[in-house]
Amino acid sequence: MYYYHYPYPPYPQPPAYPGYYLYPPVTRQYPQVDVNIFTKSIKSYRLLMDQGSILLDRLGDEDFDVKLMTFAQQGNKTEVDKLIKTIGLKVPVETKYTPTGITFELTAHPDPSSPMSCCTLSVHMRWGN
Repeated sequence: MYYYHYPYPPYPQPPAYPGYYLYPPVTRQYPQVDVNIFTKSIKSYRLLMDQGSILLDRLGDEDFDVKLMTFAQQGNKTEVDKLIKTIGLKVPVETKYTPTGITFELTAHPDPSSPMSCCTLSVHMRWGN
């Protein structure tokens, strides 16, 4: 058995992209950047962070947690949603839960006329084994 002890192949390898060396790279003109949408998203995300803080403060109440986990364990999604709505958040919240944890998705719509959300804050928390 022969061992080839050089770190490079014995024969020259063809280039991966044969025409790459024949043509110069194409330079593209990109449009001027517009930061208006990004700025609105940042402002909306600040609102989401504030609302997330309110949610976490309410979840710190042990009586609230017992009710929430009891309804979730029973699979009663409507009661879980009602309980979350009692917090009084200004943004829509979607709740998903499993036996091991719960996820809250808070979404913001910076422009009321636009149905698309600009940003989403997901809060994942573990509550079981």
